[in-house]
Amino acid sequence: MIEPLEQVEERVGDDLSAAGLLALARDRKAAEDQAAAELLGVAARWADLHPPESIHSAAAFTVPGCEGEEPIAGEGCPLVAEFCVAELGAVLGISSTAAKKLIGHALELRHRLPRLWTQVQSGRVPSWRARLVAEATIHTSPALTMDAAQWIDSQVAAVAGKIGTAQLDRLVAETIKRFELATPDPAADPEDGYFSVDPRHVTVNKEDVHYAGTLHVEADLDIADALDLDQALSHNAAAQKALGSTESLDVRRAKALGDLARTQTALDLFAAGGRVAGEERAGVSRPDHLPAAREVVVHAHFDASVVGEQTVFGPTGRMENGQRLVLLDQVMGWCGDSRTKVTIKPVIDLNVELSTPAYEIPDRIREQTILRDRTCVFPWCTRPARRCDVDHIVEFDHDAEAEGRPQPGPTTTSNLAALCRYHHRLKTHSAWTYRMVEPGIFEWTSPHGHRYRRDRTGTARVDEPEPPERH
Repeated sequence: MIEPLEQVEERVGDDLSAAGLLALARDRKAAEDQAAAELLGVAARWADLHPPESIHSAAAFTVPGCEGEEPIAGEGCPLVAEFCVAELGAVLGISSTAAKKLIGHALELRHRLPRLWTQVQSGRVPSWRARLVAEATIHTSPALTMDAAQWIDSQVAAVAGKIGTAQLDRLVAETIKRFELATPDPAADPEDGYFSVDPRHVTVNKEDVHYAGTLHVEADLDIADALDLDQALSHNAAAQKALGSTESLDVRRAKALGDLARTQTALDLFAAGGRVAGEERAGVSRPDHLPAAREVVVHAHFDASVVGEQTVFGPTGRMENGQRLVLLDQVMGWCGDSRTKVTIKPVIDLNVELSTPAYEIPDRIREQTILRDRTCVFPWCTRPARRCDVDHIVEFDHDAEAEGRPQPGPTTTSNLAALCRYHHRLKTHSAWTYRMVEPGIFEWTSPHGHRYRRDRTGTARVDEPEPPERH
């Protein structure tokens, strides 16, 4: 156990000097690196204990969605029974996705990057840096062979892992070329060593919404496309300024990109009779026949009260997209710009018990469950509930009505929960169990007896499992 700073100060008598604090910081960092290296070793050994053969019932392979082999590292690494990932992640307080990545990195390092693995275990290379290399070699396209991965290992190990991201990208590209892993272009000259990995992409990070109501977008474009985009953004930003905008250049360029995302941009800027967007803001009428330039689908939740005959919304609410705080003024601004089509959905009371005698879940009950749970209800899972399955906590018995028995797993709010597809399969085909102890509060029990409570605020460990009996 690491000694707390207060105990260190009490043991040495007085407050630590500057030199003493630096020494303590160095020691704590070394302990942190050692613990991270040991955790990689634990993850690899956990995988060793759960090969595909460890799945209890071979017949379960014939059940659609049941547990199966899960390749989480590169060629030559052992396969792992996929549901073991969830229990390790829960114990560590991380998502199943993060646990899968941890195990994959451990196996990649131990089996395909053995020199780097040795350096991590000896303390010469920090775990985080080695995991960057493992992440690159696992997800390279085209996939690296064992020989190619070990060649990268030899190059990285030679500099004790002191390789940056850009250098690593170049090393991977050189490896693909060296081992002739890329499919050559038939039109290219085979004598010129032609090699191409197309890096073009546009990524919108929808999972991380800033408190200011923005999303991060990054892209790699063809040079000509990038220059054209830059010119279009600059032109639009200049036009906004000429029309009286006092916002910064960065903000105007961001708004210009939003304009380009809408197909009626030209119609917005130059309407019939030469009217432009700035004139519309000044109150000039617009042609009614033009279609909406934007359709906003934002799931925002605000507290509302009735004053007289008028419904009054609170100034702040929660935006379901990204689980972030949102201001009412922001939503009004989004919906009031550029001829926006706005859809208002019926208000759903989350405190009312809804039910149906059928197995299929009606939209209104599904929506209530989604709004109540917000995310997958498995410990530390953050997948939005709107992209999850709705699970019967107690299984619905399709034969109960025909046999005159009461339904043990009714389709009712108190017996439904949002589970992402992975954790839905985990609950159905493994020893994990859960129950709803209060509306929106779930208690999970793992195969090894660990218990977790999940509510809207997150996940907490309920207690430690009972020690196994000794015989």
